[in-house]
Amino acid sequence: MSHVHPTAIVDPKAKLASNVSVGPYSVIDGDVEIGEGTTIGAHCVITGHTKIGRDNRLFHFCSIGEANQDKKYQGEPTKLVIGDRNTIREYVSINRGTVQDQGVTTVGDDNWIMAYAHVAHDCIIGNRATIANCTQLAGHVHIGDWATLGGFTGVHQYVKIGAHVMTGVSSVVLQDIPPYVMVGGNPLAPFGINAEGLKRRDFRPEAIPELKTAYKTLYKSGLLLAEAKVELAKHAERVPEVRALVDFLASSTRGIVR
Repeated sequence: MSHVHPTAIVDPKAKLASNVSVGPYSVIDGDVEIGEGTTIGAHCVITGHTKIGRDNRLFHFCSIGEANQDKKYQGEPTKLVIGDRNTIREYVSINRGTVQDQGVTTVGDDNWIMAYAHVAHDCIIGNRATIANCTQLAGHVHIGDWATLGGFTGVHQYVKIGAHVMTGVSSVVLQDIPPYVMVGGNPLAPFGINAEGLKRRDFRPEAIPELKTAYKTLYKSGLLLAEAKVELAKHAERVPEVRALVDFLASSTRGIVR
């Protein structure tokens, strides 16, 4: 059985699973579905065609599933889908998608989204990412698994951030960031492989030196990007972790931070 505070307003058509808790003065509209064990803090608004999985924690004053901020939006039916076990802190806003993309904004599982962060329309956030306070994601941004975005990071629309990336505080991200790379500053610059993060995630010990070599090929060798891609493809034949880097470079459309 769900627990809904007497001051909360929940549309009768909303689907709340068992053990959902809704705090004081929160508003949940009719197209919303919330999975088992999720807790909603005070003064949250959850609207639109929004599906939230199980065991999530939403703290007070979140805005979840509101219409996107794209000026082309004409009220088309679009969606927000949030997975399981996410922590979404105070004043976070996450908007629905647009028909110009796939029509859905997606947040995976086990993410940690801190206070005042904004996730715009059509973003795709993987699993176990950390998005620190006041980070702002523009539309169509993709965030890979285990990425860590430092506080006040700003990410331009359509940027892709690879798995295990780490950005420093107040980074301004205008181009794609390949997997495993640490970046910081404005203008943004790379400064190595996120080796400590990879160790904590039980990467093979021999993989980390190989990724450092791949980083040097990409950033320190003096090769043109096309030339570096050729060398990295050879490297990837014997090191599977480098394959993720090669595949990311092949899919990049905005160019990479370099």
